[in-house]
Amino acid sequence: MCGIAAFSGRFDRTALEQATLAIAHRGPDASGTYLSADAQVGLGHTRLSIVDLSALGAQPMASDDGTVVLTYNGEIYNHYQLRADLEARGHRFHGHSDTETLLHLYLEFGEAMLPRLNGIFAFALWDARDNGLLVARDGLGVKPLYFATGARGVAVSSEIKALLQLVPEARELDIAALHRYLTFLWCPGDGTPLKGVKKLNPGEALMVRGGRIERRWRWYQLPAFRAEATAMSEGDAIAGTASHLREAVRRQMMADVPVGAFLSGGLDSSAIVAFAREDQPGLHCFTIEMVNGQDEGQTDDLPYARRVAEHLDVKLDVVRVDAADMAADFEYMIGQLDEPLADPAPLNVLHISRLARASGIKVLLSGAGGDDLFTGYRRHRAVGLDPVMQWLPAGIRRGLEDVSSGLDQRRPLNRRATKFFNGAGESGNARLASYFRWAREDTLMQLYSPAFRAELGVTKAAQPMLDFLDDLPASTGPLEKMLTLEQRFFLADHNLLYTDKMSMAAGVEARVPFLDPDLMDFANSIPIGMKQRGREGKWVLKKAMEPLLPPEVIYRPKAGFGAPLRRWMRHELKGLVSDLLSRPSLASRGLFDPEAVQRLIAANDAGRVDASYTLLALLSIEIWCRTYLKDTGFRQAA
Repeated sequence: MCGIAAFSGRFDRTALEQATLAIAHRGPDASGTYLSADAQVGLGHTRLSIVDLSALGAQPMASDDGTVVLTYNGEIYNHYQLRADLEARGHRFHGHSDTETLLHLYLEFGEAMLPRLNGIFAFALWDARDNGLLVARDGLGVKPLYFATGARGVAVSSEIKALLQLVPEARELDIAALHRYLTFLWCPGDGTPLKGVKKLNPGEALMVRGGRIERRWRWYQLPAFRAEATAMSEGDAIAGTASHLREAVRRQMMADVPVGAFLSGGLDSSAIVAFAREDQPGLHCFTIEMVNGQDEGQTDDLPYARRVAEHLDVKLDVVRVDAADMAADFEYMIGQLDEPLADPAPLNVLHISRLARASGIKVLLSGAGGDDLFTGYRRHRAVGLDPVMQWLPAGIRRGLEDVSSGLDQRRPLNRRATKFFNGAGESGNARLASYFRWAREDTLMQLYSPAFRAELGVTKAAQPMLDFLDDLPASTGPLEKMLTLEQRFFLADHNLLYTDKMSMAAGVEARVPFLDPDLMDFANSIPIGMKQRGREGKWVLKKAMEPLLPPEVIYRPKAGFGAPLRRWMRHELKGLVSDLLSRPSLASRGLFDPEAVQRLIAANDAGRVDASYTLLALLSIEIWCRTYLKDTGFRQAA
């Protein structure tokens, strides 16, 4: 697990070295750069040594004849199988790193190697034989990769902060992307806060030549929900879920360093630990205790985590974090994320990863993806009610949306009702996309400055998701569509992004066995009624884990991996809100209407609205702007 940077065009070594230095936290063990003979291609790398800790695993790594050079971030879990095949074809290896396997796989198959990979990765590979720079990202987007085209050529990197060392002029705000961050708290699609910087989408690749993008294509498709799934028996679904997850965990424990695990006490992380300890008894696990900081309606995870650790006989270390101390890390979090994600959950990953690293653990297994594969969120239950909702006339549905928004938001049940009816006036794919929405468009439009609204125009926040849904087979059902949105957008553009950035900020690699390609393919063949059975989400996964986990853990209430945000906004973060969202600050930036924002703060404090996440999004954007832009105006230029 590492950090990468690369360019094609008229750049220089100094900029490459600065870009590499900007992501040193991703690879604290070593670093290196490569510059082609004509100085038109450069590769940078910072190394977190996980597999083959010797110098034989160092990067950038060149072929024996020096014509192909690779900088790579990630893990190829099936690299031993791939290596055996390559050796049978005559390839000879110097070390045992997966980096070397990836390099030789390219030498044998070229870009056709991509579908052969089971792993998490982002890489840039320079082939001097045809002057091509191949750039690719793994199928689910577990590893981040950004790119930008500037006057001097094309640059790519694991993080925006490094990319701006190569393309410093790419600092114009993307208003459509900011609208998406405020609508969803994250940005679906390839947009970022900067117009000139894009995310390479999951399962995409670029071919760059002579400082220009020659081709961009999608090499991976999410496994389709198959019609023949209805023929699968319950017994086969339960047994297959257990065997595929066990194999995914076993495969992802590949490392030459100690492996540990996140353990929240929820079903997903507990399932990962249950299988991991079969290969590694006494597995070292980590969880968090939030001191002085529960919001009403939140569930305390710690007793469940301790119950699982006792049941499985694994070591559990608890990092105790005071709510005030955690809130103090919020500005640091936004800087490390590179994007203004308005979610306190990344701070949990950061604090656990710091404790793991201090304990000598470089790799943590995560339960991320379980909800997105097998259902588990409240919105998955809500989708089942949509046929009833759609039976009502559109006018009544819009009325329910309006009425629910006026409920007393100090009560958790009222907040959930408001969230459910948010978007009730929509239908079809637009209704499905609305489940991810945190703020109504009319509310946001009142917060935007005239300049913001003018540039935004008629942009639809959900457009990337709607375009994606339009390409799905007509036979895809509503809940299958929702899970596909989870897998393509919510994971890559939110959960996986913050899991990577926050763990790597502490020099720790996070792995996600639920997103193993073989497991995903099997899971999408399971009948949807065995995932969401009435109000019971993850039915098949729960049944699969009954022999291994206590029932009170398997069937516990769903809990989020978050922090007491509503309390924070009224207490621990109140000073930050008063400063960064003050009238002078907002007027200087020019993005938001100062008076409208002050009214929203007052209404939230009084409990008339539940705007904590919207205010956090405004706060995140202002922190991001102060971190990444050079002055305080509406538009920024280097």
